[in-house]
Amino acid sequence: MADPDLDFTTGESGASATYPMQCSALRKNGYVVLKGRPCKIVEMSTSKTGKHGHAKVNLVGIDIFTNKKYEDMCPSTHNMDVPAIKRTDYQLVNIAESYMSLMSDNGDIREDLRVPESDIGKEIESKFEGGKCWHQYPSLYKTAHDAAGMCK
Repeated sequence: MADPDLDFTTGESGASATYPMQCSALRKNGYVVLKGRPCKIVEMSTSKTGKHGHAKVNLVGIDIFTNKKYEDMCPSTHNMDVPAIKRTDYQLVNIAESYMSLMSDNGDIREDLRVPESDIGKEIESKFEGGKCWHQYPSLYKTAHDAAGMCK
């Protein structure tokens, strides 16, 4: 029988991946959850109040992980979920065995990200191997988006 003091069923902190925001308070270039996916708002329009309800807000967003387009409409007074997004910039320090060594602004090293198997991955490797000056190639800075556990 397991000791109840040592039985850990989850590793979550209990923090929510989203927070509510009134639909009318959302803005273009902000973030919202559309169809269960974290999206950046690229288009937003409001229709006038009709005789049977509230003004409606039409939202078009791009999924921050897949670049897939999502659309939704909601009354302006209703709440929508906004993903809790943290953005961290890293500088590429080294590439070894297809893994990147990345350094954050405070000097912490992250070595768990594999070089992408796409054109951007080939570009990163070729510029790194060419010994280019990093401040001349800002595209080599890796940006990590952590949408509080929404990346599945």
